[in-house]
Amino acid sequence: MATGAKVTGAITRWWWVRHAPVPNPERRCYGQSDKDCDVSDEALFRHQASLLPRGAVWVSSHLLRARKTAEHLGRAGADMAPLAIEPAFAEQHFGDWQGLTYAEIADHHGDNHLFWLNPPEQRPPGGESFVDLKNRAVAAIDRLNAQHRGRDIVVAAHGGTIRAAMAHAFSLPAEAAVRFEVENVSITLIEHFEQADPAHAWRVAWHNYMPRALPAGAHAGSRA
Repeated sequence: MATGAKVTGAITRWWWVRHAPVPNPERRCYGQSDKDCDVSDEALFRHQASLLPRGAVWVSSHLLRARKTAEHLGRAGADMAPLAIEPAFAEQHFGDWQGLTYAEIADHHGDNHLFWLNPPEQRPPGGESFVDLKNRAVAAIDRLNAQHRGRDIVVAAHGGTIRAAMAHAFSLPAEAAVRFEVENVSITLIEHFEQADPAHAWRVAWHNYMPRALPAGAHAGSRA
């Protein structure tokens, strides 16, 4: 899109929120294991809830940690709509590696990939690759993008899912996508411009947004 070009048509905005932290002192790979999460950081939730739009469509993966994060954002002040469940937005399934510690995977099973458990095109035994995750997530993104054209869509999901959405927006190979940092309860805003050239229709407005130096117990602000 040329600088200064006039944008017309519907703009669909995707507000991606990674789930709250999962207590994991043994550092085990949980993937699609249905783990609970810690939503005790009230100041963080109030701050992030204050950024989310009113009147949005709300979607979550089917996993507890994503659903609980969405529900807690609603309790923290976000204008939450009924939550639609989208299994295609679940985290990568790591198959036989789920339940193993990351050290066990690195020592006996993985290829010691710097940013992911293994090269993103390779499937763990009994599981799926990051490319598999990306393909199912992108299909759901395109379907919901057409269904909710011109709306705000808030999605509570997972680090891998949000990296897949970034890869879709930037037309990135999987190897590049897994290098994005996605912190717990961070917000990533990705916009789709209906009237743009399809090859240039997506824009990342901001990525991995987290408040910095937020005092414990402080009220981060309220919605106008």
